[in-house]
Amino acid sequence: MSKFRKKKKGVPAVNTAALPDIVFMLLFFFMVTTTMRETDLKIENPRLPSATEVKKLEHKSLVSTIYVGKAKDSKYGSSFNRIQLNDKIATADQVPAFIINARSKVSEAEVPFMTTSIKADKESSVGTITDIRLKLRDVNALKISYSASKTSSN
Repeated sequence: MSKFRKKKKGVPAVNTAALPDIVFMLLFFFMVTTTMRETDLKIENPRLPSATEVKKLEHKSLVSTIYVGKAKDSKYGSSFNRIQLNDKIATADQVPAFIINARSKVSEAEVPFMTTSIKADKESSVGTITDIRLKLRDVNALKISYSASKTSSN
């Protein structure tokens, strides 16, 4: 009999030295490749009117945007008076339902702080914007913001 016993060699521990590098690589990959999608514009990018006094909107989650402009697809017509609500071309009569739907998604305490933003092309008809305003008045959505691009005042 021997006095020396054989020592049992276990499985070595997994080397985790490279784990933080892998995690940060994956994090970086997803940050670069992910895009935040708001809406797909079915109207051409509106050429906003210019203004000298422009204020940025706070609480963008409480803003409902209505786009007015020329449709990209010719099946909707070629005039500058097309209205887009979310991802579809609509009429002014569908604006109240759009606002009511947006109100249902927020808490009752936040409803008074909701703003409706109108992004209208320079060439859009004032009549179309007035129709939208009248429909907004019907559902008591009185906080309206008109989007404009900032110009320098000389």
